[in-house]
Amino acid sequence: MKSIFLLFFSILFFQSQLHAEGFQFVRGVNDGDTIILQNNLTVRYIGINAPEIAHENKPAEPFGEEAKAFNRKLVMSKFIRIEQDIETTDQYNRQLAYVFLKDGLFANREIIRNGLAYVTYKPPNIKYDGLFLKTQQEAMTAGKGLWSGWKESSGIFIGNTNSRRFHATGCASGQKISRKNQIRFSRKWDAFWEGYSPCKKCIAGY
Repeated sequence: MKSIFLLFFSILFFQSQLHAEGFQFVRGVNDGDTIILQNNLTVRYIGINAPEIAHENKPAEPFGEEAKAFNRKLVMSKFIRIEQDIETTDQYNRQLAYVFLKDGLFANREIIRNGLAYVTYKPPNIKYDGLFLKTQQEAMTAGKGLWSGWKESSGIFIGNTNSRRFHATGCASGQKISRKNQIRFSRKWDAFWEGYSPCKKCIAGY
């Protein structure tokens, strides 16, 4: 009877801690920028994009598995605090959030800092964009993760100053950008350095 009581008390205590001081427990990690909370809520990190892991018969992108492993080590089975911006959910009904651990470590930034995700500008959720870009530039300079052994592609890359996405010259989406909103980069590196990210159609190879 005593053991049953202790088990019951432990469960109650654990559940009370799930939301203690605004912190929630991470029970799963999908990839380098998406996690699942104890209440089954899926959380997508704001402002970053980690390489994809293998899914739907598609192979993993370079550093996709490393990003997932790093994210798992960072937050799995830990309590986190989520901070929201203007938009709270995305088109997949995932919670959009900045994720902080109890010791104050900023998970979104930490993944960028280790070169396992790149900055994605997506207004109106831009609260930490300046911090994220500075962190990415530091990771690029240090040659971490995605930025190690960098191989540059030849050609001109067209950026959209509104969306801060860049495109290969043959990309149909890039060709639709109005001239006043165009910015041209002679290197992918320069586009990333300025806070631009590749469009979905041009993402392969980055």
